[in-house]
Amino acid sequence: MKSPLTSIGGINVLVVYAHPEPTSFGAGLKDAAVKSLTAAGHSVEISDLYAEGFNPVAGRHDFKSPSDPARFHYQSEQLHASQSDGFAADLVREQDRLMRADLVVFIFPLWWGGLPAIVKGWFDRVCAYGVAYADGKRYERGYFVGHRALLALTTGGTAERFSQGSYGEMSHVLHSVQRCILEYLGFEALKPFVAYAAPRVDAGVRVQYLREFETRLLEAADDPQWRQRLRASDRLVAENRRPVDDKAWAAPR
Repeated sequence: MKSPLTSIGGINVLVVYAHPEPTSFGAGLKDAAVKSLTAAGHSVEISDLYAEGFNPVAGRHDFKSPSDPARFHYQSEQLHASQSDGFAADLVREQDRLMRADLVVFIFPLWWGGLPAIVKGWFDRVCAYGVAYADGKRYERGYFVGHRALLALTTGGTAERFSQGSYGEMSHVLHSVQRCILEYLGFEALKPFVAYAAPRVDAGVRVQYLREFETRLLEAADDPQWRQRLRASDRLVAENRRPVDDKAWAAPR
């Protein structure tokens, strides 16, 4: 007899991975994600931002042709592109990957207390107005309601520096990403996975980090209550993703 999880099949997972060094511990986290999720019957897709040469800088090159050649307003151009198949090829690729995903995992090193520029640029360019959010389509009415997102990061600093030390609690450090990006888009933002002081710890600790990460991923992907919510959210997501009404868009800023 099939288990409840087996009966509803695997999910689609997108791993957005950002590290310039293929032998980094971040690469180890990426490989562990692919191995554990695939072995559990899930479909895994990788956006390897450095290897694929992803450009994090937003601009006119994001669009096939401008709607207003006289004045470039980025959100207005995003809306126009969403309605006219007007995005550049690299954005179409990444948006398609995002739309297929039930769970999105972001793997990156913490730089200057936040996202590396290439990851921030992925959000800026890929999560376009009219594609990933719109007026009235945020948080509990966002396009990704029912879907999950997990930040998985490495730090140079120790856990103590992010608790009783000078850096501040990790929940505070990552608040803008968790609340103002992931939850803003409608995702259920899971508690981040953090490999503290990854370059400094010994091999045994790194092995333990990998095991803990695999456990976290499988708990997130195989959660039966979430899987039921995910299936139930399909109708709401379809409703939320109806075309944006131009009249709802405020004057360009």
